[in-house]
Amino acid sequence: MITLTVVVPSLNDAQMLRHCLAALAAQTRPADEVLVVDNGSVDDTVRVAREWGARVVSEPRRGVLRATAAGFDAARCTVIGRLDADSRPAPDWAARVVQRFADDPTLDALTSNGHFYGGGPIRRFVGRHLYIRGYLFIFRAVLARMPLFGSNLALRRATWQEIRPRVHVEDPRAHDDLEISLALGPDAGVDYDPGLRVGVSVRPLYSWRAFLRRAAWAFHQIAVHLREVSWPRRVIGCARGRRDRRRRQRMLGVRAEA
Repeated sequence: MITLTVVVPSLNDAQMLRHCLAALAAQTRPADEVLVVDNGSVDDTVRVAREWGARVVSEPRRGVLRATAAGFDAARCTVIGRLDADSRPAPDWAARVVQRFADDPTLDALTSNGHFYGGGPIRRFVGRHLYIRGYLFIFRAVLARMPLFGSNLALRRATWQEIRPRVHVEDPRAHDDLEISLALGPDAGVDYDPGLRVGVSVRPLYSWRAFLRRAAWAFHQIAVHLREVSWPRRVIGCARGRRDRRRRQRMLGVRAEA
């Protein structure tokens, strides 16, 4: 039986968190557990989380990867969903996540993109077509498979436990979605589901300096992992992994997703 924990890291983001938790409360199939990771907030993050019935985990060491890892480590369910405090999942988000993992035992991780809200139409256009699609396009080539998008992802708890020792939690320049994408083994089943809809705030695009810093961190992470597994080995391993997964899907009678 598939059960779902949704992990939401938050740092001084009480107002956005309130909307995220309201959207989770309105799901057609509610999450079995909602877990908010307080990453050292001094605002009402903890109070808001508890008002909406979320379990609170404290991770005082700042950093989104540390907060995400603390939440994933504490999750109790068979599948772990990951949203940001400013994420606003569609009403069928949790149901779709659970159904996808129930239908395909070879699926280890699931992701999609996001649609921006707030700001003006130019920022939303840049966010959708350059920020998110650019990230997915560039790092799909680098990783030799689809990367995970941190505002909209899910993975099996068993998969997290397997890759946990390979995740560079203590690296202050590591971002959670790319780090987890890189830590997944070549045989991991990773799918992209365009029907997994989540709204995300346009606020990351208000600071180009912060955007460039995150880009620099991303290429730092790539360099760290390529020292451990070379790019040719990664490409060959992922190709073999996809082939082996298709074979397992055929044996199980699972319809392969596009």
